Amino acid sequence: MANSAMPGAAKQLVQTLVYGLTTLLLYSLLYVFEDSVLGLSSRGGWYFIFPVTIAFVFSFVHGTFTGRFWDVLGIKARK
Repeated sequence: MANSAMPGAAKQLVQTLVYGLTTLLLYSLLYVFEDSVLGLSSRGGWYFIFPVTIAFVFSFVHGTFTGRFWDVLGIKARK
C-alpha cells in the first residue's frame, strides 16, 4: 500500500490556499448579501448576534490564513 500523505510543505500550502479561498468567499458573500446583513442587524434585540458572529468567523478564517501565509513564506516573528 502506497503512502498517500502529502509532504509537510505541500500540505501547508494546500491548507493556506483553502483558508485564502474561504476568506475570499466570505468577503464575496458579505458583499452580495450586504442588504440582508444590515437588515438583520438593524432589527435590535438579540439580532445583534448576527454581525458579532460574522465578525468572529471573519477574524478566525482571515487570521488563520494570514498566519499560514507568513509561515509558507518562511517569515517568523522575533522572540
